[in-house]
Amino acid sequence: MGVVVSFEEARDPSESLKPLLRLVAEDMEAINRIILDKAVSDVELIPELAHHLIDSGGKRLRPMLAIASAKLCGYQGSGHVRTASAIEFMHTATLLHDDVVDESDQRRGRKTARLIWGNQASVLVGDFLLGQAFRMLVEVGSLAVLRILSNAAAVIAEGEVMQLAAAKNTATTEDEYLAIINAKTAALFLAAAEVGGALAGRPAEEQAALRSYGKNLGIAFQLVDDALDYSGDSARLGKSTGDDFREGKITLPVILSFRRGSEEERAFWNRTIVEGDIRDGDLEHAIGLMRRHRAIEATLERARSYGAIARDALGVFRPSPEKSALDDVISFCIARAY
Repeated sequence: MGVVVSFEEARDPSESLKPLLRLVAEDMEAINRIILDKAVSDVELIPELAHHLIDSGGKRLRPMLAIASAKLCGYQGSGHVRTASAIEFMHTATLLHDDVVDESDQRRGRKTARLIWGNQASVLVGDFLLGQAFRMLVEVGSLAVLRILSNAAAVIAEGEVMQLAAAKNTATTEDEYLAIINAKTAALFLAAAEVGGALAGRPAEEQAALRSYGKNLGIAFQLVDDALDYSGDSARLGKSTGDDFREGKITLPVILSFRRGSEEERAFWNRTIVEGDIRDGDLEHAIGLMRRHRAIEATLERARSYGAIARDALGVFRPSPEKSALDDVISFCIARAY
């Protein structure tokens, strides 16, 4: 069964985030101060480029998950704030690296850093932010948290390499693609959810539940993003509709359309995705093929299924405002598509 999304959520997905935003508001103010402080460097280009992305309007969902999971687990210290700040730096670094690898021109409605300052500067500033993230984690002083996030950093890098290997490859299977997004996207969601339990020293059962919640939420989040690239609008996406298509990205809607299509349709996908020969009207034709084969709808069905798994994972925790807020995040992730 999929996650049921109410019509109210469908009209305004951000409503689902309000309980989480209220829950973490005070800590997020502290996180924002730390982020501004740690993005400082005597090398002028570093803060200039870092702030270009940091100030670009992202929701900072991953650090909010870290704060909420710590509160859910009854953590009483202050390490969750620095840990969440490190998670946001890790995420920002991956975005800088992603845009270089994907040769992206737009991020959250603005020119990408690589387009303004170049690929080399983007990669190196991303490396700086990763270094700052691990400095903060050392200051937190939790080996468990350091283990979780260092593992996430390695898995994310593996996911990037996996995606590079699958680029423009229409033979990529759904299982292979899910392995990519499990590493590339879900790993940091998983880590953000898990660190709260680790900081609070909660039992293994609860930490496993948080891992499951974060992992499945992350997969659902990415699948909805995949669908939105062919069915959303630029204002909601923070990028142009069809960017994945123009960049030759193999995402689930493409995989399903290719598998379900005729030989003639597969030739179209090979010309556009593999050869990069994109002509006027090709994006509209691609969307038409996806609709014909229910590829976007099937992608969203899978997202709802992963959302349901994430929701069930929270079942081990007693009812609380924190649990309700984390549950609402699932609704937000799914409702973005409606």
